[in-house]
Amino acid sequence: MLYQCSLCRHTTVQFYHRDTSRSYYQCNRCALVFVPPEFHLSPAGELAYYNLHENSMEDNGYRRFLSRCAVPLLNALQAKSEGLDFGCGPAPLLANMLAEGGHRVELYDRFYLPATDALAKEYDFIVATEVVEHLAEPGAELLNLWQRLRGGGILALMTKPVISAERFARWHYIRDPTHIGFFSARTFRWLAQRLEADLQFVDSDVFFLRKSGVYTE
Repeated sequence: MLYQCSLCRHTTVQFYHRDTSRSYYQCNRCALVFVPPEFHLSPAGELAYYNLHENSMEDNGYRRFLSRCAVPLLNALQAKSEGLDFGCGPAPLLANMLAEGGHRVELYDRFYLPATDALAKEYDFIVATEVVEHLAEPGAELLNLWQRLRGGGILALMTKPVISAERFARWHYIRDPTHIGFFSARTFRWLAQRLEADLQFVDSDVFFLRKSGVYTE
């Protein structure tokens, strides 16, 4: 079967890995490793799996995890910036952490807070932690988010990257059936070039894409 990359729409892809439940392919252009559509969960199945998660607003471990993205983002933002927490889930702790830093944060989640008007506004920053690996159409979704950013704005992404095929085969990250797209450093470099963005490797799984220009009222 001919597959198309879900990020860049390239049709030159190659087999990458197979486990007991699904297959994985890699795009020859952007290097995204993706799961073909026939292995995707239904929306109901996806939501049922998310509902098993136990993250809460009072979970200090969850706060420490999110701080790896929140702290460098807070250091990079100008005072009283306006942002969007895309894929915030049922416990938008990250938005609270950024609000504690003096910023205004809108919320959006496909399942838990589908406030579509939030996707029609402009922002100084957009953050998506542990989100892009769930997207069936990451190219379209990320482009839409990028278009919502003002000049000088930051798209902050947090996702565990692909290191090698050998590690991928043993990787706990692929055991999650809602994880269907896996980025690597090469993928982020392709994305930055595609968006004409400045790319910063902030942490092992935190990546900032900054839009050129300066936003003025």
